[in-house]
Amino acid sequence: MMKKNKLAVVGATGLVGQTILKVLEEKRLPIEEYVFFASSKSAGKKIKFLEKEYTIQELTTHSLDTSFSYAIFSAGSETAKSFAPIAVSNNCIVIDNSSAFRMDESVPLIVPEVNSEEIKNHSGIIANPNCSTIQAVVALKPLDDKYHIKRIIYSTYQAVSGAGYKGVLDLENGISHNPSTKYKLQKFPHPIFNNCLPHIDTFLENGYTKEEEKMINETRKILNKPHLPITATTVRVPVLNSHSESINVEFEKEFDLLELKETLQKSSGIIIKDDTSSGVYPTTLDSNGKDEVFIGRIRRDFSVNSGINFWVVADNLRKGAASNAVQILEKLM
Repeated sequence: MMKKNKLAVVGATGLVGQTILKVLEEKRLPIEEYVFFASSKSAGKKIKFLEKEYTIQELTTHSLDTSFSYAIFSAGSETAKSFAPIAVSNNCIVIDNSSAFRMDESVPLIVPEVNSEEIKNHSGIIANPNCSTIQAVVALKPLDDKYHIKRIIYSTYQAVSGAGYKGVLDLENGISHNPSTKYKLQKFPHPIFNNCLPHIDTFLENGYTKEEEKMINETRKILNKPHLPITATTVRVPVLNSHSESINVEFEKEFDLLELKETLQKSSGIIIKDDTSSGVYPTTLDSNGKDEVFIGRIRRDFSVNSGINFWVVADNLRKGAASNAVQILEKLM
């Protein structure tokens, strides 16, 4: 008898988890059974999914003992480290959205438009990259294939939804509060309303943040260029959803700008909005609710022999997390 496709979603009640459910409803994959897990705080909560009512179950040591075909984890590194190996030991393939396994040499780090051929190399776990890395490499891979990237400089402008519910709450509280009174911050070290914070995740001894290191190391792994010179500055901005990035790239080969734009235009998962004479360029509002990566402001960097600057925008909850994970599941199936 053929095993039926059974999917577990771990962390189903978080911002990314809820987006995973939305994307799964849209995709309607050939999954016969769904089970949704969260922490004890959310256990027992009722949710509607694909016209049926489901009860959120508490994730425990034995939750993944049964015969799940696949599991999508979106519950943080510690949960992934504790429970993903249990799922794998029971012949379940895990797609993990945390940073727990991304730099593990035995775990493929996958963006389907970029390196889907690596999926087959999994040993039970496949890692979803960081949200800011995903949209960057979708734009960079076709250019690297054609012109060979020599160096990358990242500057990011990241929405509060990337910090979860508490990050969104800090912005909403800032918008609605009386200026003469203080309010308690839930997530950020400083108010995010009317402010920009050059501080995402914790600071490291070298002066970079973990977010910046993630972008550097994950880009190298995905592009299979372990020694590629990359630097990054990541900034949290008072925007609810969708990350924006200014990317500066130096190539080994010379390029024709029109040909470069056509290369991006023809690449999977990319939408070009680049007509500055008419004020056309991508903004966060363009990408909200969509799975494509939007690119504009494509122009030469005249300070080097073969360089460009461009602007990249994507929905960090969808392409930057949920949709990328579901795309990996589609490839597996």
